[in-house]
Amino acid sequence: MPRRLALRRSPIHGLGVFARVDLPAGIALIEYRGRRLRHRQADERYGDGCESGHTFLFTLNEHYVIDANVGGNWARFINHGCEPNCRAVVVEHPSGDPRRDRVIIETIRPIRAGEELCYDYGIVLPVRHTARMKRIWACRCGAASCTGTMLKPKRRG
Repeated sequence: MPRRLALRRSPIHGLGVFARVDLPAGIALIEYRGRRLRHRQADERYGDGCESGHTFLFTLNEHYVIDANVGGNWARFINHGCEPNCRAVVVEHPSGDPRRDRVIIETIRPIRAGEELCYDYGIVLPVRHTARMKRIWACRCGAASCTGTMLKPKRRG
């Protein structure tokens, strides 16, 4: 783990990742790691995810999901935030092999030592966003602009 990050209890949820030193905007911090699963495999293993609030799965591309429950690293403990200081960037492999694509967490603004890292999970579910669903996917970031949920509004099309 990079010396510039620390893993500890989070006021947002469970464990969180914190900056040990001041970090500038626009730098790569950590790769989101884990086993690659096809979407169908992830659904078989975890269901469609709608009812679980399961957040260790990261959609890599149209073919694969990263399952940070297996072979994951500290990146899986970066919490969701409505006013994020980081973002997740999918980096396509030059070979075009979607299994070799990667997710990098990078800073989007300067982060002070001691500050918790967070990014917008951008969760879109194919079900109606009922009050119950919003509770399952509740956001506890505490930001002034907190929406109360990690769910993104569905696009009308």
